[in-house]
Amino acid sequence: MDHDSRPTLCGDHELAYLASRTPFEQGRGLVMDESYRLAHLPLVAPDHPRVIAFRDGRHYRNGRHEPLYSVGMPVADQQLRRSEAYVALEAELKASVFAPKIAWDIVERRRHKLHATICGSLSVGEPPSLDNTRRDALRALGPIAVELRGLFSGNVNRGRLYLRVYPEKRDGMNMFRRIQQVMERSETLLYVVGVYNLVDDLDAAEAAVLADLIARWWDRPLLQVQLDALWLLGATDDLVLGSSTVETIPLV
Repeated sequence: MDHDSRPTLCGDHELAYLASRTPFEQGRGLVMDESYRLAHLPLVAPDHPRVIAFRDGRHYRNGRHEPLYSVGMPVADQQLRRSEAYVALEAELKASVFAPKIAWDIVERRRHKLHATICGSLSVGEPPSLDNTRRDALRALGPIAVELRGLFSGNVNRGRLYLRVYPEKRDGMNMFRRIQQVMERSETLLYVVGVYNLVDDLDAAEAAVLADLIARWWDRPLLQVQLDALWLLGATDDLVLGSSTVETIPLV
């Protein structure tokens, strides 16, 4: 396929970021929600009094679970660190009034595990088997243009801060949805790279600073890349602290 030098990307009106963002309200803080306190807080602040160690019917125990396998877009930390925009964004976070409530040690531990999930929960316990038909179909897609923008706080897992991924739109098709079709998975419209985790709720003043930062950085590109391979990733927690890259799946 003959690709334009400036490929078309999906826009906010074609993705789920606007509908899924945290509804910040003036005069109110940001309170970590139950899903975050169950899956994330035990890993970043295990002694916090609001940690949920387990919940009946959920597979988490102190933030960990049996191995789950997914396919995602790898994000190279080196590329992010070469982005002047990303460095500037992180500098604002470090200078912010709520910087002491960010788990900076976790940021460092996850530097080489950054990714955006495209097809989640492919299998439990053991890696899924990918047949040659799927592999050939993925390889036939060719490189996919992707842009990262930031920052994002969602209406689920409140307490985690993400970068947003905007995939290429080719012949009217969101190419991440095309990957999901090849993998016969549910088609989704939200692809985020989890980078920062809070260790406590934000008060009203801190939440206002975060809301302003998110608004100012919403349309600013952080990084443009050509995605030429996917990760098949296995993890025993949602921060992929206990994880392994089972396989790199080529798109070329």
